[in-house]
Amino acid sequence: MKILYSLQGTGNGHISRARDIVPILMELAEVDLLISGVQADVTLPFEVKYRFKGMSFIFGKKGGVDLWATYQNGDLGNLMKEIKSLPVTDYDLVINDFEPVSAWACKMKGVKCVSLSHQSAVLSPNAPKPSKKDLLGSTILKYYIPAASYFGFHFEKYEKTIFTPVIRRQIRDLQPTNEGHYTVYLPAYKDELLIKHLSRFPNVNWQVFSKHNKEPLTFQNVSISPINNEDFVKSLASSNGVLCGAGFETPAEALFLKKKILVIPMKNQYEQALNAASLEKMGVPVIKNLKRKNYATIANWLEDETTIQVNYPDVTKEIIEALLHEHYYIHQKNTDVKYQERIRVVYKVLGLK
Repeated sequence: MKILYSLQGTGNGHISRARDIVPILMELAEVDLLISGVQADVTLPFEVKYRFKGMSFIFGKKGGVDLWATYQNGDLGNLMKEIKSLPVTDYDLVINDFEPVSAWACKMKGVKCVSLSHQSAVLSPNAPKPSKKDLLGSTILKYYIPAASYFGFHFEKYEKTIFTPVIRRQIRDLQPTNEGHYTVYLPAYKDELLIKHLSRFPNVNWQVFSKHNKEPLTFQNVSISPINNEDFVKSLASSNGVLCGAGFETPAEALFLKKKILVIPMKNQYEQALNAASLEKMGVPVIKNLKRKNYATIANWLEDETTIQVNYPDVTKEIIEALLHEHYYIHQKNTDVKYQERIRVVYKVLGLK
C-alpha cells in the first residue's frame, strides 16, 4: 500500500502531531510526505518528498491573523501549478492534515482523500460553537480542504469518528513539575505588546516563546526566547500555568500535563473561536485580548490553582489502523484471521462498533 501523507506547514501543531503519526504509518505502508505552507518553527525528522508554498494564513503582531500579509503572500496561479503538478494518482490513499495542495489535486483527479485533522472535527454539528457566527470563517474552514471522509481530533470525543488529541511521545514521557513560572505562547502578538501587558503583573515570572525575536532578552519579569522545541517543552513541563492562543496542540498538551491554562483566541481565525468555545465549555477561562479591561480576569486566573481534568489515552496507532481499514483494506477483502481479530480489538478500543 502506498500512502501520501500531507501536512499543513503553517504553525507547529500539524508537524508536531506528525512526529508520532508518521512512524506508525511507516510501519503499516509505504509513505511519502508532503508539506505546504510557511511559518512553522519545528521540523520533521523524516525525508519530505514534496514541499510547496500552498496557501497559508500569516500571523500578525496584534493578536490576530494579518489579512493583508495573507493576501500579499497568496498566489493562486502558483497554487494551481502546484495542484496540477502533484501526482496523487501514484498513491492508493492520500491522508490529509489540513493541507490544500493534495486535497484539491485529489478532487481534480478523482483520488480518494481522507482528512485526519483537528479542523475536520471542529465543524462537527456536535462540537461547541461560539455565540457569534462567522459566515466567512466557517465557509473558508469548510471548503479549504475537500475530502471524501474525515477522522478528527478534538479536546473531547464529540462523536464516533472524533478522537481525543494525539499527545506526542515527548510530552507523554514527561514528569511534570511546578517551578512557579508561567509559559506564554501567543505567536500573533509582537514582543513589545507582550512585555507591555505582562509586566503589569510584576510578581509573575513570564517565560515567553516568540515568533518575532531570534535572540533571547529579558525585561523586568518577562523573558523572551525564540521558539525552540526542547526549551518550550521544558518550560511547559515545569510551569505553574500556560497563557496561549486557542490553537489545538498547545492547550491539549497543557491539559494533559495538568497545567492550568488561559487562552486568547486569535482574531480573524474562526478555528480558534471554535476551539475557545470548546475549552470554555470545559471550564477553561477565555479572554479576547490582553487589554487592561481583562487584567482582572488574568489576575484571578493567576490566583486560582484549578486545573481541568482530562483523559487522553494513547490510541494513535489504533486510530491509524482503523482509518486504513475503513478506507483501504476493507475494500481488499482481507480475510486473514489475525488481521480481523486485530481490527475487532481496534474498534473496541476506539468505540467505533
